[in-house]
Amino acid sequence: MAEIVRKHGHRMSMNRRDEVGKEKWAKHYSSNHQILLVGEGDFSFSLSLAMSFGSASNIVATSLDSYDILIKKYNRAKSNLGILRYFGAQLLHGVDSINMKLHTDLRIRKFDRIVYNFPHAGFLGKESDHLVIMMHKNLVRGFFMNAIDMLLPKGEVHVTHKTAHPFDTWNIEELATQSGLTLIECIDFKIEDYPGYNNKRGDGKDSDLPFPLGKCSTFKFILSSQAMEYLTTSHHRRNSQQPQEIPLQTGNARMDSNPSSIMMKSKECFWIFREYFNHARLTSGKTDDYLPNSVKDMLRIGFERYNAENHGKPLDGYVHLLKELHSLSKERVTFLQRWLMEMDHYRL
Repeated sequence: MAEIVRKHGHRMSMNRRDEVGKEKWAKHYSSNHQILLVGEGDFSFSLSLAMSFGSASNIVATSLDSYDILIKKYNRAKSNLGILRYFGAQLLHGVDSINMKLHTDLRIRKFDRIVYNFPHAGFLGKESDHLVIMMHKNLVRGFFMNAIDMLLPKGEVHVTHKTAHPFDTWNIEELATQSGLTLIECIDFKIEDYPGYNNKRGDGKDSDLPFPLGKCSTFKFILSSQAMEYLTTSHHRRNSQQPQEIPLQTGNARMDSNPSSIMMKSKECFWIFREYFNHARLTSGKTDDYLPNSVKDMLRIGFERYNAENHGKPLDGYVHLLKELHSLSKERVTFLQRWLMEMDHYRL
């Protein structure tokens, strides 16, 4: 590896001397972007970007596997990691995409681009099986719900995904919309745009082998206007003595009412416990086995967010929010009861 580092190091140092301050691009990614790469295989995609930029100082590259497992899985992982480290990349292992925003080295970081190439929950059966598809979708949903907290104001979340059947049934755009993201572009993915990148299976006895790409695209998302509002006004919400009111979408519990609207009264409560509200809105009472996080996990995330946002402020405010959450939950049950009774009335 020393020879590889010496050869590439000379080339990169020459590039830096010749083009100090000049922005460089690798397809969608700029040397001026702060980039988070999620779920890297052998880290060849990270290395491809670094080689294009002439540096890796703007790259944070992560893997779910530990370092020891990684270098056993992939023949070139150790070499790739050594080069990336030499040229300034921050490398993190054991990072799970569904709770990465709580990682010690990531919780206060914000990024211009958050990239997840070919998310996959593992080879758990036939890709067309409903339960397998749901596992994959839960992974992507959990990633999106973490990524929205880690974006800079004009940042983008990129997911590259196979779009032929049955992979099209993951409904990537719908999962993103549910998480507060909006699609701005979807373009064909071409591996030749990233010299040196080798896609890997990443699981099972053939982890180091490539999988057939077929038809695939890069989906590019930004924060939706609603999510952006919550993010940009969070400081005002923290300093407000009384929770701001969000008008209900409908005044009465009619047949066309949205049952989740009852839970949108307090911006502060929604901000702290938004994963909990999303659970209620999206799952319709499905069990925790269906979900990437349990209700307990979501409440813990709310506690972590409260501490981070209030910088050690006494927990009286958090207790108040818990009471408000309990009240909203009871209100929602009442709302649903009225709603279901109306449905039954119309059916009769």
